[in-house]
This record gives sequence, structure tokens and C-alpha cells, in this order.
Amino acid sequence: MTDLEVPVLIVGGGGAGLSASMFLSHLNVPNLLISRRPETSKIPKAHMISQRSMEIFTELGVADTILEKGTPAENMKSVAWYAGVNGDHDGYGQRLGRLDTWGGGYTDADYVAGSPCRTVNLQQLHIEPILKNHAESYPFADIRFNHELTSLEQDDEGVTSEVVNRGTEERYRVRSRYLLGADGGRTVGDLVGLKMSGETNLMRMVSTHFTADLSPYLKDEDVILRWLINPEFGASIASGVLVPMGPTQWGTHSEEWVFHLQFPMDDPGAFDGEKVLERIRATLGIPDFDPPIHGTTRWVQEGMLADGFQAGRVFLLGDAAHRHPPMGALGLNSAIHDAHNLCWKLAAVLGGAANPDLLNTYEVERRPVDAANVKQALESAMNMFRIDAALGISPDKSSEENWAAIRPLWTDTPESPAKRHVVNKAIAAQSCEFRGHNTEFGYTYTSWAIIDDGSPAPEQLDANRLYLPSTRPGSPLPHAWVERQGRRLALGSLTADGHFLLIAGEHGDAWLEAAEKIAAETNLALRIARVTPLNAVLDTPVKFEYIDIQCAWQRKREISPSGAILVRPDRFVAFRSMGSVNDHQGALGAAFDQILRRTTNVASE
Repeated sequence: MTDLEVPVLIVGGGGAGLSASMFLSHLNVPNLLISRRPETSKIPKAHMISQRSMEIFTELGVADTILEKGTPAENMKSVAWYAGVNGDHDGYGQRLGRLDTWGGGYTDADYVAGSPCRTVNLQQLHIEPILKNHAESYPFADIRFNHELTSLEQDDEGVTSEVVNRGTEERYRVRSRYLLGADGGRTVGDLVGLKMSGETNLMRMVSTHFTADLSPYLKDEDVILRWLINPEFGASIASGVLVPMGPTQWGTHSEEWVFHLQFPMDDPGAFDGEKVLERIRATLGIPDFDPPIHGTTRWVQEGMLADGFQAGRVFLLGDAAHRHPPMGALGLNSAIHDAHNLCWKLAAVLGGAANPDLLNTYEVERRPVDAANVKQALESAMNMFRIDAALGISPDKSSEENWAAIRPLWTDTPESPAKRHVVNKAIAAQSCEFRGHNTEFGYTYTSWAIIDDGSPAPEQLDANRLYLPSTRPGSPLPHAWVERQGRRLALGSLTADGHFLLIAGEHGDAWLEAAEKIAAETNLALRIARVTPLNAVLDTPVKFEYIDIQCAWQRKREISPSGAILVRPDRFVAFRSMGSVNDHQGALGAAFDQILRRTTNVASE
């Protein structure tokens, strides 16, 4: 049995595992990734890549490829509900309502102000090969698909895992300092006793990926998700969701599509391919529809959370730690954010800059966020039934009654104004799924790696939909464009490559000097910036000066000109001083000691 030794073993080759491998490699941490699957996923389920995830992928150098392959912004501005697609009734294809989605193709002012990156649509089966290719490009990574974990044992110094090459049946041992379970909950969680709890078997889903030219039947080029509610069936549970797949054309001219159908858990029709196709034909209203089918996937909607995210030197992330309905596109993005939170900490510990206790903050910080995401996704799934109620359709009614209930939406009748308003309000409420800006972007962390400055948490006007930028410790660093020497960049990008970032006000030179001394005396990766408002008149420029070119930072910084903010490598504010202090180096050094769980500064290598 061949033995290998590596700092980090990653089990699982999906979005979580591949992201973790890229993060670690980017921070010069050797890692081995194994996946029991022979290749990347063929499931087209996850497809929305959030603004925060795109910021992370920009740092890793893979965002441009995702943007190139993904849906153009103009073709993903909204989601819409339709009375089916085609048929002999004059109501077929009528649009019942629409809603802006995920920033309306980067036109929503809050989304533009919130991040330099827009949300991107690219299905899991297309994004995973991109991530795998990029992960394999790093010399620090060893990526092995068709290799399966069979057992693991922990001790005080590391983890010993047994792996089998499923192609050759060769078995080997891997000795690692840490192990990341990103295997969707198949193996690692059970091996270390971390169980999943929550609600499962809520609904059976059947996703069918096919090629077809649907442009003669569809309208609205800017719609990315089409809810097709056929009055013949009378309920959303019997409707379908039609999603374009590209890959070279989008909008109504997409060459490939995914059709998601919902089935009750006890309906055997979900496992009958011909009955699934019959449902698709009936929902589309195209009786002879018989497209080339690339694959059919059956899965269940559930809301599950692991009882713990850490067991000794083993950590769970992605679907191994949490699973939820696809509403809100929180699954893949949460997995990416899990890895982003954990991997800079692993790099700091393995590099000697932090005490291993820092790793205990992974579960403390991420589990409440992921629990909130599970809860929000479940609520969004249940909220869909409000639209049925507003439409007035029901499987208990005849098709004639259902058509009569929705006809006022596109014809002028005495009932039309009231009907349109009720439906408008119900569909607007579904923005809990399609505009969860604070849930997907503005979430906060609380742990001892975040230094509470005693300020009250801001009042949440809408904890899901409305992201309010703040520099309060635990918050994501607000976005601001700055310039230096004629070059414009996003302020948050200064944390790239595993750097802490010290941002001082225009009169915070003492903070800059303290940070420079600490950076020189330790092996900490620390960047330093003084962001100067346009109305500030200073005698001399400094080597750390950045210009607040759009006044965005001045509006969002929440510190005085003599204050300072310390940002972690994952772009979350860890420490804030509203103004000056007596001992700047002492205050900043104490902040690093608490964040990194040190008692003394780490000596230079």
C-alpha cells in the first residue's frame, strides 16, 4: 500500500471541494483532492453564481471564463410566470407576472453599489469542468477523480485515510494534517459522527436536460426562469420550471434547456421516463415534443443541516454540511463561501501565522449563516403557494374554472384591477427568493476572530432582501472603487492572495506606521491603505494612499478621519477603531493576537 503525505486532503470534487483546492493552492498550500466520481457532475441543478462568489472567483483568476460561458446580463434580468406555453386555448402563453432577479442583470442600484461583480448564470455541469481545469493548473494541487475514500482515523497530529482507485482497485493511504469533507454527505460525515438533521423528502424533483428550439413558442428575451403554470393541472406542484442552458445562444433561442418538474413523494410517475416526458409535453402544450434528452436527474427537496461542521481535524463544507431547496440559489454559493472562510484560516495555521484554535471559528461563523440559508430557502419554497392562491387556481377546480380565474390578468374586465394587484403582490413577495441580497451577500460573522467594538448592530429593515453596507466588525467590507496612480480597483481586491488589509482615514498616519512595523516584524501578509476623500486637503501624499474616486468609501466607512479598519483575507471586517488611540501599534498588535489566537507576535521566517 503506497503512502502519501499532504497538508490537506479534500474529499469531494464538486463546487465546494474544487473551490477549496483552488483557495489552498492560491495560498501555496499543497493539497490532494479525491472524488469517487469518474468525472465532474452532469447534473444541471445549481446555476446562479452570486456576486460574492464572483468576487472570490475574480481573485482566483477564473471569473472571466465563467462570464464568457455564462448567460449575458441582458438575458437574465427577470423571472416570469406564464399560463403554459402553447395550446388551443387563447390564454396559453399569456404572461401572468414577472419579477426582477438577482439585480436585474446588474441594473439594480443596490447590486451595482454592493459589488464590482454581477451575478452570473451558468449550470453546474458547465461550471464544474471550468473549476476542475483551473484547480489542476496549480502546481500545489493533485486532483484525482475516480478515487474513493474508504476509511479515516484521526490522532493528535493528523488524519490517516485509506483511498481506493476505482479504475485500478489500487489502495493507498494518505496522511494529512487536515481533511475537508466536501462529498455531499456520502461518507465523511458518517465516519466522524456528524449527522444531518432537518426536513427531508419535501418534494421529489425530476430535472430533464434536452436540446430543442423553443423560440417559436416563447417570448421575453430577458427572462432567465419561466414558471409554466398550466390551468389544466391547476397548481404549481404540477407546473414546470424551464431554464435555458445556452451554450452559445441565450434567451428564447437557447439550444439546450432544463425542465424541472415537481412530483409528490409517493408519485411513481417520477421514475417513469415516458410519463415525465408526457408531463413536459402537456405543460408546454406541444403534443409531439420528442427532443434529444441528455440526461434526467431525480432528487428531493430538503432542508438539512449537519449537527456540527468540525470533528477534530475534519471539517465539513458544502452539501456535506447543509442541503436546502434550490430557491434563492444558496446551495453552491454557500459551499463556495464555506471554503473561502475555512481555507485562509488553514493557510494561516499551516504557515505558522495562527494558532490552530483559529480553525474552531469555522463552525462558529459558518454554521449560523448556513442555518439561516436553509431556513430562507425553505420559506421561499413554501411562499410559492401564495401565488397559486392569488391566481385562484386549484387542482380541485375544472380547467374551465381555472382559466376563468386568471383571464382578468390579460383581458379588461371589472375584476381585472383588483385581480392584477393581488397577483402582483403575491409575485412581488417571491422576491424573498430572487432578491435576497442580504442573505446572499450581506451576512455577518460573530466569533472571537471578530473583535466587537461595542457598537449596536444596525437595524435590519429587511433581513433577507436589503443589504445595508457597514464596517461594523463581522460585516463584509463595503464595496468602493478607489484609484492609485491612475489605476482603478475595487477596495476589497486588496485582500487578494490571503492578505489582511488595514484601511486608515486621511488623518490616520499613526495607524499606517503601526501596520507597517507589524508587517515588517512578522510573517503576516498585510496590505496597508489610506483612502483619501476628494475633499481632503493633505500636505504630502503617502505611499499607501488611494483616492476615493466616487466618494463611496466616505459614505460607507463609518469611521472618523483618524480611525482605522482591519479586514481579514476573506473580506470581513475583523477590527475597527472609530478614531485615534494612545498606542496604535499596541492596539493593532492586540487585534492580530486575538484574531489569530496568538499570545505573542509571530517571528519572521
